[in-house]
This record gives sequence, structure tokens and C-alpha cells, in this order.
Amino acid sequence: MRTDLRISWEIPATPSGLAGRLERFMGPGKSRSESAVETIGLLGCALLLAAGLWRSGAARDWSTGQLVVVALAGLDLIGGVLTNATNAAKRWYHRADPAARRARLLFVSAHLIHLAAMGLYVLSGDLAWTSANAALLLGGAVAVEFAPVHLRRPVAMAVLMAAVLVNLFWLPVPAALAWFAPLFFLKLLVCHLVPEAPLERGRDV
Repeated sequence: MRTDLRISWEIPATPSGLAGRLERFMGPGKSRSESAVETIGLLGCALLLAAGLWRSGAARDWSTGQLVVVALAGLDLIGGVLTNATNAAKRWYHRADPAARRARLLFVSAHLIHLAAMGLYVLSGDLAWTSANAALLLGGAVAVEFAPVHLRRPVAMAVLMAAVLVNLFWLPVPAALAWFAPLFFLKLLVCHLVPEAPLERGRDV
């Protein structure tokens, strides 16, 4: 037994109104260190993404609207990977509440909008890319969510790898957008759906 670590599923109270809804969406009780890692990680990875897009020259071929969609998708996926990996998000989205599973699946399903925006607008109406990734997302989400709890992490990793490989070889996109599928499926199938224990340092350490 490890005495230097403890698991805490305790969810702090949240305020009413919009502030409370936002806090619950991000994960109540986020620590300052978690927020710092999120902020630094988001800024650093967003700068890397922006630099890569600029270097590729692809941004100069997109319309203003397409560029906005790509930028928003990038920020959402980078921030979402980090946010959904925090203890605060794990406590909230995997709490002992019958409504939690429905909330997780609704959250994943809402990201069909991302696929539609990328496939039908940025990729100029690529219906095959959009439909195939929607099937991978929804099928993968069901596979992870309804797997036995001790298998959800490896199932999520298997589906993530399958989705990335399918995108690389059968659903190719311009090199400047190759980051989208790995971050998209990482955020939703691994960071959001896998019920990992919220680990903290032991109080006596």
C-alpha cells in the first residue's frame, strides 16, 4: 500500500448561476497547480500549432472563415486534452451519479459539430472524411463507455490508435491538419471517457 498517495473523489460545492455551471463544466475544485499547467500547456502548444501552420503555408490558402474554424478547433482540442486530464474533471465527469454517463456521452456527441465544421467547411465538403470520423467517434465512445471499468483505459488506447491509423492511411488530409485527428480522439476517448483515479499526495508526506 502506498502511503505517499491518496485518492480523493470529494467534489467541492459550486456556486449557483452561470459561474457554477462554468465551474462544473471545467471540473469543480481545480487546484492552482492544475490551472497553471493548463494555462502554460495551452499557450505553449497553441504557439507551436500556430508556428507550424504558418510554416506550412496552408493558412495563406484558407479563407478567413476557414482560418477561424481551424484556430478555434486547435484551441479547443489542446485546452480540452489538458482540462479533461485534471483531477477536477475526473471527479466531476466520473462521479457516482446515474446522470454522469449520459453527460459524458452527450459531451462526446456534441463534438460532431467539430467534425462537420472541419470536414464540410475547411475540407470543402469532404463527406467521406466527416462520416467516417463520426462513426469512429460514436463507435469508439460506446466501446469505451460500456467496457468493464478495468478495461476502459486499454480499450480507449486501442480505439485511439485505430482512429489515428485510419486517418493516416484511409482519410488523409493536408499535412497542416494532420494534428486534428490525434488530438480530437485523445481528448474525447482517452482524457474524457477513461475514469482514472484522482491522485493526490498523501497528507502525511
